[in-house]
Amino acid sequence: MKIVSIGGGPAGLYFGILMKKAFPETEIRILERNRPDDTYGWGVVFSDETLENFEAADGPTYREITRHFVHWTDIETFRQGTRTVSTGHGFSALSRRTLLSILHARCRELGVQLEFEREVESLDEFHDADLILGADGANSWVRREVAEHFRPRLDWRRAKFTWLGTDKPLDAFTFIFEPTEHGLFQVHAYPFEHGPEGDLSTWIVECREETWRAAGLDRATEEDTVAFCERLFAEHLGPHRLLANRSIWRSFPTVQCESWYHSGGSGRNVVLLGDAAHTAHFSVGSGTKLAMEDAAALVEAFQEHRGAPVPQILDAYENERWVEVIKLQKAAQTSLEWFENSDRYQEQDPVEFTFNLMTRSKRITYDNLAERDPELVRQINEWYCRDRGVELPPGAEAPPPAFAPFRLKDLELHNRIVVSPMCQYSAEDGLIDDWHLVHLGSRAVGGAGLIITEMTDVSPDGRITPGCAGLWTDQQEAAWRRVVDFVHGQTAAKIGIQLAHAGRKGSVCHPWLGEDIPLTEDEGAWQTLSPSAVPYYPHWPAPKAMDRGDMDRVTAAFVRATGRALAAGFDLVEIHMAHGYLLSSFLSPLSNLRRDEYGGSLTNRLRYPLEVLSAVRAAWPAEKVLAVRVSASDWMDDGSGITPEDTVEIARHLRDAGCDLLDLSSAGNSPESLPEYGRMYQVPFAEKVRFETDLPVMAVGAIQGVDHANTVLAAGRADLALMARPHLHNPYLTLHEAERYELWDHPWPGQYLLGRATPPKPSKRRKLRPLSPMGPRREALDETQVPTPAGAAAE
Repeated sequence: MKIVSIGGGPAGLYFGILMKKAFPETEIRILERNRPDDTYGWGVVFSDETLENFEAADGPTYREITRHFVHWTDIETFRQGTRTVSTGHGFSALSRRTLLSILHARCRELGVQLEFEREVESLDEFHDADLILGADGANSWVRREVAEHFRPRLDWRRAKFTWLGTDKPLDAFTFIFEPTEHGLFQVHAYPFEHGPEGDLSTWIVECREETWRAAGLDRATEEDTVAFCERLFAEHLGPHRLLANRSIWRSFPTVQCESWYHSGGSGRNVVLLGDAAHTAHFSVGSGTKLAMEDAAALVEAFQEHRGAPVPQILDAYENERWVEVIKLQKAAQTSLEWFENSDRYQEQDPVEFTFNLMTRSKRITYDNLAERDPELVRQINEWYCRDRGVELPPGAEAPPPAFAPFRLKDLELHNRIVVSPMCQYSAEDGLIDDWHLVHLGSRAVGGAGLIITEMTDVSPDGRITPGCAGLWTDQQEAAWRRVVDFVHGQTAAKIGIQLAHAGRKGSVCHPWLGEDIPLTEDEGAWQTLSPSAVPYYPHWPAPKAMDRGDMDRVTAAFVRATGRALAAGFDLVEIHMAHGYLLSSFLSPLSNLRRDEYGGSLTNRLRYPLEVLSAVRAAWPAEKVLAVRVSASDWMDDGSGITPEDTVEIARHLRDAGCDLLDLSSAGNSPESLPEYGRMYQVPFAEKVRFETDLPVMAVGAIQGVDHANTVLAAGRADLALMARPHLHNPYLTLHEAERYELWDHPWPGQYLLGRATPPKPSKRRKLRPLSPMGPRREALDETQVPTPAGAAAE
């Protein structure tokens, strides 16, 4: 087999080493346009986990790399004259030039042919090659040559960076945030070489493009850049210098390809590795890691499918490697966007800021950081309670943020975990029954601070399906009061109701009978309403474009339902303006095509939702919390729908009209939306609104447990954490998590105390607080005196 690598960076070289080891008979040529010692950048950083993979792949290379490593465990952050340290993070680094030299030597040892200063003008030069590697970096010539098959997407980010070096010794990964009259500059720095001739460190300077231009750096030479940065960071550099190595200002390209390989009809097989196929922002330090792991994965595919046609092997490689790369790219993109917007966090307390920085990519969460750096997590717990005005008993440890009480107006929650609205489709003519009592009651018993009902419609024509809950009759009000009374009487939870009108997404079959199927006339279909006579799906019946009479009627229905919610005893009302239902469809230009004062500009599209909000606010007591759920993004690639920037403006208008709390979800206004799902994927919307307005926010969207909730809350990204599916999986999620965090004072139902884990024997007698008045109340019962169930000893 003959293989040619176009590009002699870590991806091509490491592939050559591993492939030659696995298949010694293979002829491998690596072509590099530069000289052996030419390289852009300074150091290369790897995590401890990555090093373990290197050791398994090729021991000699691993040992030679580690012989040159600088290792550290701390991350230092400098901001506003303060220094904070987080420990427990294992990293190592070495000179990029040294890494290439090691890989060159190992290639020669194994018989891999290296050709330097070799320009490639056509892939036809390698007509006899069984495989051509495109390992030529982010600006890949190979990717451009076969672009119609790879179908690349390049996102050139707005921030600018320059990759410098320094002779300043560093002992940790170092972040510096330096404000100027032009804007914020930030440094990503780490050591990579300690030696008799001096120490060397990487020193990457980054800023937003407008800051870069305002500082005149768009006209700077390399020498000008070094001089500017030495002046700017003089306090941190001391007597040390900054060093240049093709250190021009650049924009980072996020590269993604729909496919990483192409097998041509002439038998030519081409595959991309490393930055040629995908990039990951330098703030997560994974570019070289990804490149070398790509190489190892491709060789493993050849080994696993030994003797198979090359296209089949390349397909197996892509399928096996794709998920891991996408996961890391998502983390890198999240980190990239954090640094693009880091100016918004500069007023945070140093401890909160450090926690925010450590958890920015979502690869590190609260629980993970607690294992690495328990002292930092202890500090964030204490700071969070102190900042939120939580008074702790003398000597008591501060709880994790999710278990810190929350207060807004007259709403007091004993923790910040919220059961998100979840449609049950189990009502009869809008009337809820025992299913809803058990569903909501069990989750209140399960320990959440706040329960929000499913979407509850204000009129019969406001339902999605015939099974949707409603609040337009006395009987419905009485049924809801029964649920509210249970929650208030038997648990420590509060309960809110989500009021809504389905609009053009209504009059469809029960989802268990087939999702998104419109009702027929025989099945009781009703006329739907919308700002414009445009159906959600082309094959659905057209909704009626609302006239003034329709608007007044729907507004009155919201007001009447609000009065019934008050009579039923709800603690909070949430108006549903999300997911493409009626009020959401007014907000989005995808569904609102009106040409009157209720359509067109965002101000006009807001007009009717604000009318409804104002009317509900007037009917809901001023001391009670009124929340709104919105779709913060329509997730349209062309930017044609609601954007997060629009949502900030919407939030300000909602706040001024009486909204106390904003619930940030997304999508639902168009079936063509393309959400980018992932862990905590909607949290950035809540964060943006929270930092750009003074409105408290609730975050929702793949928050998968209390670990995630703590991560979101401690970083200041939201005030409350909503979870739906985790509460379907485990109604008692909060109680179980309180056990895991050893929060023995968290309220438990008296009837369930025997099922709780046994706490460690306290140094003082502590009171258990059963919540239910049913059965004997053991107000002063010591935990050690809880009766043991029969048979427990045998177990």
